[in-house]
Amino acid sequence: MNYDELLAPAAKFMRPSGIRKFFDLAAEMPHCISLGVGEPDFKTPWTIRDAGIRSLEQGRTRYTANAGIKELRAEICRYLARRMELNYQPSEVLVTVGGSEAIDLTIRALVKPGDEVIIPEPCFVCYEPITSLTGGVPVHIATKVEDDFRLRADQLRAAITPRTKLLILPYPNNPTGGVMDAADLEAIAEVLRGTNIMVLSDEIYAELTYGLDRHISIATLPGMKERTIVVNGFSKAYAMTGWRLGYAVGPEPVIKVMTKIHQSCIMSAPTTSQYAAIAALHSCDDSIEMMRDEYNRRRRYVVKALNDMGLTCFEPRGAFYVFPCIRCSGLTSQEFCEMLLKEQEVAIIPGDAFGASGEGYARISYAYSVEHLETAMRRIRTFLKDHGWLAE
Repeated sequence: MNYDELLAPAAKFMRPSGIRKFFDLAAEMPHCISLGVGEPDFKTPWTIRDAGIRSLEQGRTRYTANAGIKELRAEICRYLARRMELNYQPSEVLVTVGGSEAIDLTIRALVKPGDEVIIPEPCFVCYEPITSLTGGVPVHIATKVEDDFRLRADQLRAAITPRTKLLILPYPNNPTGGVMDAADLEAIAEVLRGTNIMVLSDEIYAELTYGLDRHISIATLPGMKERTIVVNGFSKAYAMTGWRLGYAVGPEPVIKVMTKIHQSCIMSAPTTSQYAAIAALHSCDDSIEMMRDEYNRRRRYVVKALNDMGLTCFEPRGAFYVFPCIRCSGLTSQEFCEMLLKEQEVAIIPGDAFGASGEGYARISYAYSVEHLETAMRRIRTFLKDHGWLAE
């Protein structure tokens, strides 16, 4: 069999995840300090685990409705109204296998071959390959550190063409930690009003923002709810990565089509996870606050430690990443991270894994204990000193 000819070109030429490459390398090094994977180090709160266990003891192990348990969809609506000032009905909610499936379904439901999808970079790794698999055309916008990696309205306006179908709005941002405030979002909304362009607002880190201002969804702005699919989930805010549960909310006609795709490809999200998620939304606001406070403490420590070394980075206001500049080394992002891993057994992610505009940077997750972070910072400092790159 000639598998090279059999494989679909869009699938064959997908770029493998730059995140997983370093995760796999680190896994083979028993003394490695990994700051690579965006996964909370907290255990899922006991209230949530207990609800999942009880659902199993009660024999709730069958398929659920394709769109998700009605009680969970109603709880999602109450949560969004209470925490995000977003008002939806259960018929406008689809429960998915992680936020990643919600992203996939949104793009597949909206994008046909030749449609353009605007993707601000640096960004999470899945948007471009999913767009390409649908036959869509990724259009990249390079955000800038001097703008705190925020998407600017003039950049968006310049990227729009008659073929533009969808804007990805990935804030709070992975990998930069950048956020969009109310004025930023209003400027973006003003560009989009009166067009037929939809927005995929990836808000998986919505609960993890730092400072006086809380996260604002673009769907709360006048004229934007009707053109926005909001994607969120339970992995980051509730430390539920392994439970694989997310959701999308948006206009009912779009959610219905997404549900049909989900019905054919997945059937329904994990039943046990759905019952656990009901407890998360209903009873775990305090757990969110506790974890956010701890992430904030780690954030302040890592930003100061890196800046003191000369690996300058702006202050991230969301998610749990810092994105320091490594150009002082004269190395590419890949070279810097590979040498650091080999010489000091610290795993961080090259910035170019998140798009070409990430070259010259690296992503460091602070979703790890302070002890873990302190050890990593000492090793990074030693690495820089050994090569003469340490700021004195």
